[in-house]
Amino acid sequence: MILVSSCLAGLEVRYNGTHCLNNKIRKLVEENKAITICPELLGGFSIPRVPAEIIGGNGEDVLDGKAKVVDKSGKDVTELYIKGAYATLEKAKEITATIVVLKENSPSCGSSKIYNGEFNGKKIEGMGVTSALLKRNGLKVISEEQFAETFL
Repeated sequence: MILVSSCLAGLEVRYNGTHCLNNKIRKLVEENKAITICPELLGGFSIPRVPAEIIGGNGEDVLDGKAKVVDKSGKDVTELYIKGAYATLEKAKEITATIVVLKENSPSCGSSKIYNGEFNGKKIEGMGVTSALLKRNGLKVISEEQFAETFL
């Protein structure tokens, strides 16, 4: 079974109430080959929500207590991101996910790139909180771009 970011399946769950539809991913969900998940909603966020970025590092640093997730208004939302990451890990274990496809650049889901924490649109190498936790627990996490290259 594949676990996928809800926004990639066309669900309007992003911070601004939009989606990032990937038709191949939606087809997998429709065929019951994939299950959708949104770590941020599992963490307790609503739609819409204030955009957030990791300050002082990446998702691994957040898990280690060395960095935090802060929304654009300055509110520390680290605990909600960590809560969502652990809830996603539990779901992945429950369905025995073989692969997890998460939305690149997100402070939760980015698997190789995230925003730099300055809210200026610049990206840096690094993982989001959920991707870091899943990888630490031995799960294969890829972005929608890697999914497109792998599953053509």
